[in-house]
Amino acid sequence: MEAHIENIANELGLPIRQVQSAIELLEDGNTIPFIARYRKEVTGGLDEIALRAIEDALEKAETLASRKQTVLKSIDEQGLLSDELRRQIESCTDLRTLEAIYLPFKPKRRTRASIAREKGLQPLADVLLRQEKLSGPRTELLNQFVNSKLGVPDVDAALQGALDILAEQWSEDPTTRTMVADLAFESGKVASKVKRGKKEEASKFESYIDFQEPIKKIPSHRLLAMMRGESEGVLKVELAMDDAYAITQVKSRVLTNRQFEFHRELAAAAEDCYERLLVPATQSTVLQILKEKADEEAIEVFGKNLHELLMSPPAGPRVTIGIDPGFRTGCKVAVVDATGKFITNTTIYPTPPKNDSVAASKTLLALIQKHQVELIAIGNGTASRETDSFVGDLIRDNKLSVTKVMVSESGASIYSASELAGKEFPDLDITVRGAISIARRLQDPLAEFVKTDPKSIGVGQYQHDVNQTQLRKCLDRTVESCVNRVGVDLNTASAPLLARVAGIGPKLAENIVDYRDANGRFSDRNELTKVPKLGKKAFEQAAGFLRIRNGRVALDNSAVHPESYGVVKKMAQKLGADLSSLVGNATLSSKLKPEEFVDDRFGVPTISDIISELGKPGRDPRSEFRVAKFDDTVNSMEDLKPSMMLEGVITNVTHFGAFIDIGVHQDALIHISQLANQYVSDPNDVVSVGDIVKVKILEIDLPRKRIAATRKF
Repeated sequence: MEAHIENIANELGLPIRQVQSAIELLEDGNTIPFIARYRKEVTGGLDEIALRAIEDALEKAETLASRKQTVLKSIDEQGLLSDELRRQIESCTDLRTLEAIYLPFKPKRRTRASIAREKGLQPLADVLLRQEKLSGPRTELLNQFVNSKLGVPDVDAALQGALDILAEQWSEDPTTRTMVADLAFESGKVASKVKRGKKEEASKFESYIDFQEPIKKIPSHRLLAMMRGESEGVLKVELAMDDAYAITQVKSRVLTNRQFEFHRELAAAAEDCYERLLVPATQSTVLQILKEKADEEAIEVFGKNLHELLMSPPAGPRVTIGIDPGFRTGCKVAVVDATGKFITNTTIYPTPPKNDSVAASKTLLALIQKHQVELIAIGNGTASRETDSFVGDLIRDNKLSVTKVMVSESGASIYSASELAGKEFPDLDITVRGAISIARRLQDPLAEFVKTDPKSIGVGQYQHDVNQTQLRKCLDRTVESCVNRVGVDLNTASAPLLARVAGIGPKLAENIVDYRDANGRFSDRNELTKVPKLGKKAFEQAAGFLRIRNGRVALDNSAVHPESYGVVKKMAQKLGADLSSLVGNATLSSKLKPEEFVDDRFGVPTISDIISELGKPGRDPRSEFRVAKFDDTVNSMEDLKPSMMLEGVITNVTHFGAFIDIGVHQDALIHISQLANQYVSDPNDVVSVGDIVKVKILEIDLPRKRIAATRKF
């Protein structure tokens, strides 16, 4: 473990003491949100990003150590483990290099080389490998290995078998493989072409038909698009290299004596080694490395976008109508109260083919007036703009003080058909569940989006094509980070939301909800200890992230951890104030000096956090709620014209630009070159998911359903 700690510290550029403390806390079962927030003195103030990096590096180091033991055991059992090879394996610092060392010893299927070895031709290959002048004629050497019983009928068969062995040995040499891979990265290209008989299916990959791009320049989104085409059986993706130059380099490495009697045959074997073995191996390795890099970048984009979506400003606890728009089947309407509790539902038909807008207006107006509705959330799918226009007319004609908002319905259908939705609303139709989810997404995006598989939320870049294990890890971390940063109302949170709180998880979350249903609302945090299976460790990890509004203890509605309540009492005594009057009193808390309350357990960082929290207890870190104003005259792509100025909402940010919903059923692309008047290297530097921005329309391509927009004006 000490070696792990030192290596991780060096890799991340962190002090050994901090890395060691973080690893000890992690191995003791502490969660990263808890460590980052409540153990700053122990780690020296490491934030979540640094802690995640340490966690990943530790997992990587443990995986490498485990693999080393497997490799050592395998080679040892073959009787081939020398002291030098053991030292080489034990000093290896990455998995890819370890696998390259192991390759010659790795059990494999029968090859031309293995068959030649079975025929007793390895000694002949060893002679050819040394390339030393022979003591006699060529045939004298080769005749020694002719053996019809073993399947070597003549000298030509003996020579060919030995050359097959050499070709494989050369191809498995780590240095040679690395050299060819480096050539590919330096001057090679990724190429794609349509597979035979697939031209009719290639339309959606038209940009990648007979396409080439230098390996060192290809962006992640283009590589993933090409690989999607290959996975769908439409494209063939391969490397294009300067083969003649690469063969020259291989020969210069493996051919050491031009005067050797078998030099010409060895040169041919080197070419065979390159074409038959090194090219496929290099292609596999290079494309794998490129794919891993592309995955990392795409997953990073997804994580950032998901974070921004989950941290979208909540409209807050207000009675809300959710509308899931539709033409033929009508618009499903659901009313939820200020806490998100379902009240009632109906269906209206304000759009074609029924087009019964009079009845729809009466029905919707009655619901608004009866339940004192303040917000109307409209899903942004089919018939959304027509429904939005209808609702806008209703609000205007009746002078209603109601705000309408277009809400992303990505993933709502997935949630509606889920086991969770069925359990929550067993008697409601799937479409009604979708309308309820749309309403709740407006009230509190974070609380509602955690119920949906993040892959279905639609803020990623080729999320179905990337490494699913790494994607899931990123999504889980992002959701966990957001939930714990905002905090969770213990008395209203759903089980899926509670499950994301540090230290809880799905089973304990259900136990909490069951306890709450049976015993009523929690009056203080300590009551959590009465929940079945919720022990001291879970309470320690979770308590600071759970909120109890209007409870017995004022601090329970803050991020102050129960373990620190004694410190707050000392603060109140120091000020000669009542504890309840100190909570939420920024003027009073500003008089406190952190260093006066430091003890063996709590240092200045934690004390400073407590004082800050006392000034604004339970403050929501999310931004203030705002609504984008769509142009009422623009309802479809056909209504768009170049140079139009429109307001919209950023729905997705990628490496090549950002997509914006301008209210026409098709998001417009703001290319990275059009995001700002100045140069932009990363779109995330200037826009985030949920931002409300103005754009100018540049181009409308109706057949391909593409819209280009700019922020340069």
